[in-house]
Amino acid sequence: MSTLTATGPFTKTSRAASEFTGTGQILRLALRRDRVVAPLWTVLIGLMPAIQVVSIKDLYTTQEQLDSFATTTAASPALVAMYGPVFSSALGSIGTWKAGAMYALIAIAAALTVVRHTRVEEETGRAELVGATRIGRFAGLTGALLLTYGASVVAGIVCAASLLATDLPLAGSVAFGAALAGSGVVWGAVAAVAAQLSTGARIARGIALGSLGAAFAVRAVGDAGNGVLSWFSPVGWCLQIRPFAQERWWVLVPLLTLGAGATLLAYHLLRTRDLGAGLLADRPGPATAGTALAGPFGLAWRLQRGSLTAWTLGFVLYGLLIGGAVTGVGDMLDSSESLRDAITTLGGSDDLEQSFIAYAVAMLAAAASAYSVSAVLRLHEEENTGRTESVLAAAVGRIRYAGSHLLFALGGPAVVLLTSGLAIGIVWGATGGDPGRRIGQALAAAAVQLPAVWVVTAVAVLLVGVLPRFAPLSWGVLSAMVVGFLLGSLGGFPQWVLDLVPFVHPPKLPGAEFSVTPVAWLLAVAGTGIAVGLVSYRRRDLR
Repeated sequence: MSTLTATGPFTKTSRAASEFTGTGQILRLALRRDRVVAPLWTVLIGLMPAIQVVSIKDLYTTQEQLDSFATTTAASPALVAMYGPVFSSALGSIGTWKAGAMYALIAIAAALTVVRHTRVEEETGRAELVGATRIGRFAGLTGALLLTYGASVVAGIVCAASLLATDLPLAGSVAFGAALAGSGVVWGAVAAVAAQLSTGARIARGIALGSLGAAFAVRAVGDAGNGVLSWFSPVGWCLQIRPFAQERWWVLVPLLTLGAGATLLAYHLLRTRDLGAGLLADRPGPATAGTALAGPFGLAWRLQRGSLTAWTLGFVLYGLLIGGAVTGVGDMLDSSESLRDAITTLGGSDDLEQSFIAYAVAMLAAAASAYSVSAVLRLHEEENTGRTESVLAAAVGRIRYAGSHLLFALGGPAVVLLTSGLAIGIVWGATGGDPGRRIGQALAAAAVQLPAVWVVTAVAVLLVGVLPRFAPLSWGVLSAMVVGFLLGSLGGFPQWVLDLVPFVHPPKLPGAEFSVTPVAWLLAVAGTGIAVGLVSYRRRDLR
């Protein structure tokens, strides 16, 4: 009896299909692991543009005020560089102008999600264990992309629906939601490519987020200039869709084409490499470690230095932009008495420039809290990957080991906030005069926010020490605090809710009087939380 061997297109099709075997199971596993984090960032990012529109509707009640705001903003290169051009004076365009930051925020969320479910799984060895079962080679990547792309699309739908609920036009609402979803898809695909290039999740995240930072910088320089350079940036494409300003639907084509191309490239690169390997070869290290790696603090510096450098550069750039925008804030707010009142309320002073500085630095403090949370969660990541156990097997105590990472969680925000404050003061003084006094004011405004940042640090340390399984919820706590600060400071929230938001309590320098009482309370809360977290970390079992 002869044996027939199947050849031809059917065999190739079956072989290709087998590489996706188990995708459904992988997707269900990813959904279960992200059952809290994914819905959180999806809903928050989807609702924030509508929240911004509602606040603008309350602040600008006439079309003349909207026209004046659009004209004044367009004349400020610093504001255009930060948030992008204002394409129309329609309520929808003005209301979603600052919400364009959500394009970058969903890009970060998508990139981190893809790397977590691809490269982290390989780095920890879980992908190899799963791959030993009836799981195809492409199942892991496909499950991660389906989760990320699906969450991005849901965020876009939530965004469009919430904008419609504010009585904005259908076309603009759908365009903004589509741009939001497109941004998530593009940067999720970019992260998928980055995950194939490196053997480490940290480097993969650095490649993806570094590419996003470069795209933002290209967009900012282009928009501040003649606009040509912005067309070389996917971040610029999202803005160029122009929701509520004679929408350019065709801009979605290059956006989705880039996403599709990067997705196909990720699959091609995955096929050409070994499991656990990266296409970028690791550089051979020296035969013996240098003195800088002697001890846990040297190791923590080696792990944290890249992100600290990147955050510092980003804060300096943003500080320069804020300093350049200060002198024009009065003209921008002349058209709306309500907005002037809101800025002075948030900034704690009748002086618009000083109130704007206080408010801007408070927002920078919220961003610095994100760096602090990431530094604490680095300790959590080291534990999950098993590297902590190897370190603690030597003559290293747990408190000393945790303290090495905590040094960056506490000192890192001080570095990024003070350097941004210095940048604000230099530009503010150069454009408005009296540079020495204004540099001092900006530095004081930044320094007084540090205790509030350290309270967020304490929350992350508490979760790592007491409830390590739920440590990633630190991001949810920070998000809730930021939303509470933005909305609650303008009224409408019970006082007990505002008291839970640390960014509300620091003295609103440079305009307000300095008071030591709230600073002391914040330091006491932060110190207590960190102490409890460290003691719990020392006494519990490693995961």
